Amino acid sequence: MKHLVLGSSGQIGGYLVAYLKKLGEDVLEFDIRRNDKEDLRVYKNNILIKKMKESNFVHFLAFDIGGSKYMQKYQEKFNFIDNNMKIMVNTFDMLEKMNKPFIFASSQMSNMMNSNYGKLKLIGESYSKTLTGIIIKFWNVYGYEKYPEKFHVITDFINNAIENNKIDMLTNGKEERQFLYATDASECLYILSKKYKELNKNKEYHVTSFKWTNIINIAKLISTHFQNCPVYPSYKKDTIQLKKNEPDNCILKYWEPKVDLKEGIKRVIRSINEKRITL
Repeated sequence: MKHLVLGSSGQIGGYLVAYLKKLGEDVLEFDIRRNDKEDLRVYKNNILIKKMKESNFVHFLAFDIGGSKYMQKYQEKFNFIDNNMKIMVNTFDMLEKMNKPFIFASSQMSNMMNSNYGKLKLIGESYSKTLTGIIIKFWNVYGYEKYPEKFHVITDFINNAIENNKIDMLTNGKEERQFLYATDASECLYILSKKYKELNKNKEYHVTSFKWTNIINIAKLISTHFQNCPVYPSYKKDTIQLKKNEPDNCILKYWEPKVDLKEGIKRVIRSINEKRITL
């Protein structure tokens, strides 16, 4: 099977490309970060047309998004909404015209109407349902990230500890989250792509660790890797995810996570240190 990964330079996309290649799968990459002509906002993008024709399966991971800092700064802006609407309109139009099987990477935040990100992902789910694609809801996937402006919470805390020998938090850290290591997410995407024909397209597949943890505990755990550097919670409460969802565990029929949080954080720290050495 030839996989087309849209958003191949992103946090999940980069891991998926590496995972698929390790398995010996054929992979086509598409991301504006690797080539400014690979822009999903451009209608009838010739490169996209060519690569989608060649592909047997499409992983729709591309989205203009980042961690909490990025969302706080941009998700109420016109360009944030416009970028993501253009990405979805153009991509789903192409998927419909070429009748390609695909996975749409949504979020567990798609039922949070306080968030433009959540609303946009819900629109993406609606498109997917009309085309009988697979909808997966990712829960706080983490791993090595290249672009500081888009760091998610774990990478942000690690970078903070490395650069400043302390961890400054955006919130009081009492909010609970479920975290999933990016290789586990990649394995799940691969398995679902192989089982595409047998999957119930009316279901939403929640891809997560199924384990809750407080953000303050994440910060403290990361601190232990940096000589117990100080952790400074904020007085603020989380304003991004105002609703606490519970994941549907139907995905466990096909896949289950392997990397626990402690091991995943070790791997991210190791990856960041290796990159710093090579630079």
